[in-house]
Amino acid sequence: MRKVLFVSLGCDKNLADSEEMLGMLVEHGYEITNEESQAEVIVINTCAFIHDAKEESVNAILEMAEYKKAGTLKALLVTGCLAQRYQEEIIEEIPEVDAVLGTTSFDEILKALDKVYEGERYLEFKDTDYLPRTSGRRVITTGGYFDYLKIAEGCDKRCTYCIIPKLRGNYRSVPMEDLVAQAEYMAEKGVKELIVVAQETTIYGTDLYGEKSLHILLEKLCRIPGIQWIRVLYCYPEEIYPALIETMKKEKKICHYLDLPIQHCSDRILKRMGRRTTKQELVDIVRTLRREIPDIILRTTLITGFPGETQEDHEELMEFIDAMEFDRLGVFTYSAEEDTPAARMPDQIEEEVKLDRQAELMELQQEISLDKGNERIGTEVEVMIEGKVADENAYVGRTYGDAPNVDGYIFVNTDTELMSGDFALVHVTGALEYDLIGELKDEYTE
Repeated sequence: MRKVLFVSLGCDKNLADSEEMLGMLVEHGYEITNEESQAEVIVINTCAFIHDAKEESVNAILEMAEYKKAGTLKALLVTGCLAQRYQEEIIEEIPEVDAVLGTTSFDEILKALDKVYEGERYLEFKDTDYLPRTSGRRVITTGGYFDYLKIAEGCDKRCTYCIIPKLRGNYRSVPMEDLVAQAEYMAEKGVKELIVVAQETTIYGTDLYGEKSLHILLEKLCRIPGIQWIRVLYCYPEEIYPALIETMKKEKKICHYLDLPIQHCSDRILKRMGRRTTKQELVDIVRTLRREIPDIILRTTLITGFPGETQEDHEELMEFIDAMEFDRLGVFTYSAEEDTPAARMPDQIEEEVKLDRQAELMELQQEISLDKGNERIGTEVEVMIEGKVADENAYVGRTYGDAPNVDGYIFVNTDTELMSGDFALVHVTGALEYDLIGELKDEYTE
């Protein structure tokens, strides 16, 4: 049996593609391994969103290529965004790579391996507006209790700093029946938390059904036995619509949590970024969500150091964040990506200035986060247990307000034995900058 090792880099949407490819390989007799030295096939699903991601992807390819030189590795495949963007360079400069598949060609992985074993070098780059379709019988790699449901591919927004539309094409929704079938399969495999992702989730269905249909999809997902939490990420603020809010309010399985990537608040910078909101519209959207869903947790991301950002713009953003008090917040320093309009803009900001502004924003957010954590002391929260703290009578878990791998945790003190994937009722007793501390209540549900 041929052993395959997967290296999945970048975002959760890329991870969903990796799990699809793994599912296809396992269905056709491949065995998964985590040992590079044992792998006969290595697949690297790459990222190319910003400079650091590209560097990580290139380093991973070069590292795995060493196993090809040693003779233990028979096939080295590169897929994903870096493969799409730098296909010719990869083929020319890294001869150990046997196959390169673009972002819309991952469903060709079995054909690619067949060609490689026949002694051919295989390249496949379908039109970026093609939507791969697979059986959906993916391999869950997240630990088994949560996983990502990618509901669409590509993006139509054309923000001036972003390369994604060129790498992944225009927005294409996955048919609803395919998504429901995939979610049912995931639930059968033990997934309890379904995390809905896309480059933008809020406009799901506009291309297929002629109107925004995320709320309809969510209602169908809520009917699936075994799924207990449904979390929605990457909602562009200007696309939030009343039916979506109403569905979040009435469906108990939907976490009162939204990720709203706003990027900035200065009207001038937002316009240069190609964003489609104003500062006042952002304020109105946040106020509406908090009025309609009082316990909602709002996460956002910012870009600091965008070309032309002045100290006044930065101070305006600091004041905005202080006033809005987002529950969760991340800050990226601007990365000039080739073939994007922003990379050609004048008034590029020095790296040191970007880092200083990032640090100031995160220091402010740390204070906000600690204050919000202290406000939760004395409350009771439902927690999904993720694992045990080594050598302590304590467990680590997440509340509905914490998305995996990006938000904080709650540390649960108890002598009771819990299992990963259990849901427990926890009394909050303390707060750190980003995490909570609590004690298990007498009752908990599995």
